[in-house]
Amino acid sequence: MKKTKSNNLSRREFFAAGSGLIYLMSSKNNTTGILGFKMKNGRTVPKTSKSRVVLVRTNDRTEGVKKCMELLKINPCSGKEVLIKPNFNTSDAFPGSTHNDTLRAVLSQVKEMGAKKITIGDRSGPEPTEQVLEKKGIHSLAGTFDASVINFDALGESGYIKVSPPGAHWKDGFLVAKPLMDSECIVSTCCLKTHQYGGIFTMSLKNSVGIVPRQNYTYMRELHSSSHQRKMIAEINAAYSPALVILDGIEAFVDGGPMTGETKTADVFLAGTDRVAIDAVGVAILKELGSNDNIMGKKIFEQEQIARAAEINLGIASPSDILIETGDEASRNYAEKLLNILNE
Repeated sequence: MKKTKSNNLSRREFFAAGSGLIYLMSSKNNTTGILGFKMKNGRTVPKTSKSRVVLVRTNDRTEGVKKCMELLKINPCSGKEVLIKPNFNTSDAFPGSTHNDTLRAVLSQVKEMGAKKITIGDRSGPEPTEQVLEKKGIHSLAGTFDASVINFDALGESGYIKVSPPGAHWKDGFLVAKPLMDSECIVSTCCLKTHQYGGIFTMSLKNSVGIVPRQNYTYMRELHSSSHQRKMIAEINAAYSPALVILDGIEAFVDGGPMTGETKTADVFLAGTDRVAIDAVGVAILKELGSNDNIMGKKIFEQEQIARAAEINLGIASPSDILIETGDEASRNYAEKLLNILNE
């Protein structure tokens, strides 16, 4: 697909990588090292560094988001145009999709942190995106916070950027939603669940599948028919790096998913900046709850999504690199249990 340069191209550059074009923002926002090319607003993670994951035991979504941000002590949103990427695969009840109370809490937090502009962006599938947005009342919810909503399915050809990471398992790269690539600050809010159609689990790494188009494209057919599906999921994440990831684990699918499944209560929120670390702790929670054989029968860092993401330096590479931070005794006790599971 041919791309033309827009009027504000002074902020961008394009360069060849593999058989396609890689889209870049200005050099100060990019880091070389991810699959051999630069990652939008990204960073490579030294193998010796530890990644912080904050954990809050709660059954209150507003409290979960607020306490996570208090523990993280970061503000990547101030003065920025923020894009919130929820999990709107379908309109199914949580954890089939992001709970509206969690999205409301994230919107409130981002606004309080001084975001210049807030946008909610995603695409659904197999359920039509606009139907999901309408059923969940997202336009009305966004309006409460003066936020806008972008249906990635409605972007058209000019609304996507081709990404062709060398060494990836995609046949000819993939397209990524341009509004996400243009965003100064990306906040990903995901669920905690298993994925019965080959993903094994769907958390922060899998949430990125929604930035690749489905309507009028064959990427999802390629993904779901490939024996490398889980590696390909990880590779989508090489296109960008979120400034913040918030995982709502008040309830979890421990089998089935992503739309419906066997549900157990976990009463936990996670947050951080490292998708590998977030997903590793999330899988530990599924193990603690008791999940299916695909989860229970494999070491966490041997899960293909996590192993591939670590291999291409999207985050930390071992459980010893994870630092779980808490703010109360109940959360601390649970974190210790999860650290034991991570190191099994």
